[in-house]
Amino acid sequence: MIVIVGGGVMGSSIAWHLAGEPAFDGKIVVVERDPTYARASSALSASSIRQQFSTPLNIHLSRYGIGFLRRAKELLDVDLGLKEPGYLFLASAAGEAVLRANHAIQKGEGCAVELLGPAGLAQRFPALSTDGIALASHGTANEGWFDGPALMQAFRRKARERGVAYLADEVVGLGPHKVTLRSGETLDARTIVVAAGPWSGEVAALAGIALPVEPRRRSVFVFDCREDLPLLPLTIDPSGVWFRREGRFQIGGTTPAAGNDPPGAPLEVQHQEWDEMVWPALAHRVPAFEAAKVVNAWAGYYEYNTFDQNGIVGRHPKIDSIVFATGFSGHGIQQSPAVGRAVAELLAHGEYRTLNLSPFGYERISAGRPIRELNVV
Repeated sequence: MIVIVGGGVMGSSIAWHLAGEPAFDGKIVVVERDPTYARASSALSASSIRQQFSTPLNIHLSRYGIGFLRRAKELLDVDLGLKEPGYLFLASAAGEAVLRANHAIQKGEGCAVELLGPAGLAQRFPALSTDGIALASHGTANEGWFDGPALMQAFRRKARERGVAYLADEVVGLGPHKVTLRSGETLDARTIVVAAGPWSGEVAALAGIALPVEPRRRSVFVFDCREDLPLLPLTIDPSGVWFRREGRFQIGGTTPAAGNDPPGAPLEVQHQEWDEMVWPALAHRVPAFEAAKVVNAWAGYYEYNTFDQNGIVGRHPKIDSIVFATGFSGHGIQQSPAVGRAVAELLAHGEYRTLNLSPFGYERISAGRPIRELNVV
């Protein structure tokens, strides 16, 4: 039996992929403590996908992901409303060198990305102010946004159609081949996959494993703008504030200020972030947003990897019956198709075949070798 702890988009992607592996004929059980997914990161994500990373493996994961999303109707019988206007990273003079270095990596990996100076940026996107901008990086293909909750539910629905069992229960004990549930039931497992999102660190601790993954709150604001703007890429200001279109509205947010990003903070919208951080930056970058009005907001958790903000994937080096698929630090929903494929191959064949995710293994943590992702939004 394979037990997957966590039935969000990552756990359900693994379950669906594994259940479809001809080389695998075992039983798959997914344990999800909140079948309503009210607090699940998958249901509260801004659900975007990009190629503009500084780590080649992240580029490969999302490149696989965009291809999968385009085939979602065929593969999962779901319309994800995928839109591909790209991403636009804006840099001040202080950030120009990093943007150029990232661009060189992306071009080396074959990404469709261009650099724009202030004049080129103004010509391409006249709704934006170029004040304080030294350079912009624009993804011209393979980037955009989609319906993330629909992807998660489709993976779950199709996994169940393939025979995967979902248990509404909570893991309270974890051993090399044993899972104890709050209901009192015990599951004997050949392999246990920890895909519990922001709570993966807590789950791993049940087996005495130090996993540097914790929940970090992020607020997303839905706002209206009187002016009918053209469709813009998902734009990241040098301040860290981001925004994109969502239906007839816009959504946006930012990383909390230093000292205001504690692990496990209450899942409550931080409205002061709009007043003090998000709106001032938006109004400066897009003059039409000076009259922006918040119409809704929500808060969700990042499964934040405090070690290096990259995914932790693969077997534990000493307890090989425990496999990780967590710690993606905001990239999980876009990387879930590729990680699901890879982990399913690892479980069915004992090795990665489509994508080699061994650089993201747990070993780098115990060895103190972080893989730094410089493009964290």
